[in-house]
Amino acid sequence: MEFFRDVNIDWLGKKWYFLAFSLVFSVSGLLSILFWHHIPLGVDFKGGTLVYIKFDAAPNVALIRQSADQTGLHDVSIQRFGRAEDHEVIVSLPQHETSEADLDRGRSTIVQALELHYSASGATNAGKLDLDNASRESLAAYLGQVDPLHLGQSPEADQHYMQAATAVLSYRDQDKSGLIDSLSALQGRVDPAILAALQSGTFLSGFTIRNVEIVGPQVGANLRQQALMATLYSLAGMLVYLWFRFELIYGVAAVVAVFHDTLITIGIFSLTNREMTLTVIAAILTLIGYSMNDTIVVFDRIRENLRTMRRENLSVVVNRSINQTLSRTVLTSGLTFLTVLSLFIYGGEVLNGFSFALVVGILVGTYSSIAVAAPMLVAYQDWRLQRGKAANLPGGRRSAA
Repeated sequence: MEFFRDVNIDWLGKKWYFLAFSLVFSVSGLLSILFWHHIPLGVDFKGGTLVYIKFDAAPNVALIRQSADQTGLHDVSIQRFGRAEDHEVIVSLPQHETSEADLDRGRSTIVQALELHYSASGATNAGKLDLDNASRESLAAYLGQVDPLHLGQSPEADQHYMQAATAVLSYRDQDKSGLIDSLSALQGRVDPAILAALQSGTFLSGFTIRNVEIVGPQVGANLRQQALMATLYSLAGMLVYLWFRFELIYGVAAVVAVFHDTLITIGIFSLTNREMTLTVIAAILTLIGYSMNDTIVVFDRIRENLRTMRRENLSVVVNRSINQTLSRTVLTSGLTFLTVLSLFIYGGEVLNGFSFALVVGILVGTYSSIAVAAPMLVAYQDWRLQRGKAANLPGGRRSAA
């Protein structure tokens, strides 16, 4: 399928515009990386604790951050998570410990902050048990302490109250997705005396901790190193491949173009202050392969045309090769872009960084195949001719220009 026939665009005639575009985005991104936002690292790389929280209504992120600050958590990162109707957020805590105790500490600190400063119940329920965040053991212990059924202190009583706690929390977690709408909803599920004890000694905070994850600083440092090495190894491997398949200059041009794409993509993440996570690194590695494949298609057409257009200047050959592959480029890149754009719009918060990197990378990668990699071949030949050396691209004619 061809969208364009007999295209005759002078791409190389616009090389200075392309150069200006690349310099603006590359330099601004580099300045942001070095002096402004730097590279905003996610918890995967810098270490810390992730707390996943579900609310019974749309969460107020500003108030959550204010609540954390009032409790002494001054460097938290809060972002929405999942579908909007799920009312979930992720809170990143700058804690670098890696023990199980610190998992509990991160969880309890967030619960304390929200109960004191965010929950509608607030401090009025001090001393009561938060049923939305209670464990089975804590709820059974509370019931055993107040002993609403007057069973006394015995293993049988403990077992009975443990079963009652299990029934309550099974309803909370399985039927209500972690949040109970109202204590009256427990009627018929527990003994009326137990329900009365729950209504007098527990409260519903309106939020629940769904999960807690922790990444230690050593693990984060290892992941940073591995991500960097994976990127460098992929670039080196592609350079060697193109060296053997074409000429060394083809490999250098392609790697420079891919490095250009990577720099701009990371720079845009820095300029927009978006966190770099493992999924973003996965997207960047995907883009390296995608951009390289697009560049190879153009290079392959250049090599074919050099064999049949030996009397033409290299700039003419390159322009014609780009124009001949333009339909393929628009078709493949356009469809891929529409796919990742849909993923970015509808994929939710979890895939936001990954899909954003793909959206930016596909645009920049397609651009660099035309405006960076191919013009480098002409610039290389012109440089050799100025030094009085023969161009080593097969089939190209020496030009006085």
